Amino acid sequence: MTNMAAQTIPPLPDLLKTAAAALGAADRLVEAAKDAITARVVENSQIKGALLDRHQFAVHGFAWLATYVEGLRQLHSWAERLGNEGGFGECEALTLEIAFGEYLAQIAGGIPMSQVEVVRPSDLGVEEGIVAAFIADEAVKELAFHGRGDGLRMRLAELLRHSLDTGNFGALGLADETLELIREQFHRFADEQVTPYAHEWHLKDELIPLDIIRQMSELGVFGLTIPEDFGGHGLSKTAMCVVTEELSRAYIGVGSLGTRSEIAAELIRNHGTAAQKERYLPAIANGAILPTAVFTEPNVGSDLASLRTRAVRTTNKDGNDVYRVTGNKTWITHAARADLMTLLVRTNPDEKGYKGLSMFLAEKPRGSDADPFPGAGMSGGEIKVLGYRGMKEYEIGFDDFEVPAENLLGEKEGEGFKQLMATFESARVQTAARAIGVAQNAMELGLRYALERVQFGQPIYEFPREAGKIASMAAEIMLARQLTYFAAREKDAERRCDVEAGMAKLLAARVAWASADNALQVHGGNGYAEEYVISRVLCDARILNIFEGAGEIQAQVITRGLLAKRN
Repeated sequence: MTNMAAQTIPPLPDLLKTAAAALGAADRLVEAAKDAITARVVENSQIKGALLDRHQFAVHGFAWLATYVEGLRQLHSWAERLGNEGGFGECEALTLEIAFGEYLAQIAGGIPMSQVEVVRPSDLGVEEGIVAAFIADEAVKELAFHGRGDGLRMRLAELLRHSLDTGNFGALGLADETLELIREQFHRFADEQVTPYAHEWHLKDELIPLDIIRQMSELGVFGLTIPEDFGGHGLSKTAMCVVTEELSRAYIGVGSLGTRSEIAAELIRNHGTAAQKERYLPAIANGAILPTAVFTEPNVGSDLASLRTRAVRTTNKDGNDVYRVTGNKTWITHAARADLMTLLVRTNPDEKGYKGLSMFLAEKPRGSDADPFPGAGMSGGEIKVLGYRGMKEYEIGFDDFEVPAENLLGEKEGEGFKQLMATFESARVQTAARAIGVAQNAMELGLRYALERVQFGQPIYEFPREAGKIASMAAEIMLARQLTYFAAREKDAERRCDVEAGMAKLLAARVAWASADNALQVHGGNGYAEEYVISRVLCDARILNIFEGAGEIQAQVITRGLLAKRN
């Protein structure tokens, strides 16, 4: 493996100054792209949906460009914080320079939105002279076109050689002793209680054992961000990210168990009546109630305005006010075992759009594999999936399923979509954290295999392309992690962060898939065998770009949000 002396890395002040200057050049490119996209999709100061659709490739490409630049900005901020704290070392410097070099080069030459879709500045309508000025910028040239990329990756790979023993893949920059303690606690729990067993759960397509859920409850996973007044820990969304990442590093199913509790708790905390909060939040926090989110319908997907499942208010045989629900839902995670459904349905059939939707807190009995939905008025079954198996996916049919009227969230009809939208920021930030955990797991699996697998008389880690894959993963994962932490901090500060959450989810999902794909490539043919864990991680990683809003949806949200902020 090519070695590169640490002395070739510029001193931190110089590196930060160069990175800051390159960010300035990238910001100018983003502004030029924003102007060009605005000219295409805005008429009379209004964003036109039809024009967004017509120019979708450019619209989504702009979202990717802006996400790249924001990711670089947050990595630069991470480096500054570490520098101020005395925690910026060679590993961190290499991470910064590798990430900046690669992303700046892609901005100039083409950003991969998918394996077959590469967006270039010209696709966004950016004038040739502006692109040329970006490429000619001295800081951009220094970081992106200096020809040192391979040497930097090899040096970082050398430093990462012992990271599996030390657990150090670069300082996280949490700058909070409590968060560090939380991370260590859940890292240890994941390594001891989840990692040794997760692959067997996957291969047998088993639900995560209830004992694991019990231990997670005792550790406070389900009440992490629920206020202390309601039995939770009242911690931050940043803490949620740290916990989610560590659990997902062991198994995405375990990392995802808290997602449904997070969604339900946020819905109830922000929109529930006092009685609903008192009834449900403490039980969710202590794990006595396992919620599930019941939103999606067949042939609807992300188009929630087209939901057709109906809820009709009436009086039951006991004289109680109830709603009777009729319709079908699909892709419902952990549905059989759940006790509570956050159920989005149409209460006003005359209102065909979002305004006719309402949210219910619908209780149900726990089911089993033999009888997943034993409740009256419910039926359904499991959807077999490639990965993400630990909670299982289900379709549910409702036939006059009864929900007490008092379980209408906030006891207000027609507010369901608005209530749900308010949870998407947190859900997408947490999904980004899940993706970071999956990516980290893939990198560690690839590193371990490359160090142990001997070919042609040496570990394959000695071959530059194998080691280079690991180093590139490490740099990109850190960038996506810092973007995710940034979105979480924005949420903690009670600032609107739909754009930032969308960016974090968009990028982290792709990083997870790329890391899993490359780690499997490191494994060669063995990676394609079910007995190797990386085969599961690849399947698990693929879902991240689909659920909680597909990548295309995230890109649409990001561009809409950025254009709405125009001066």
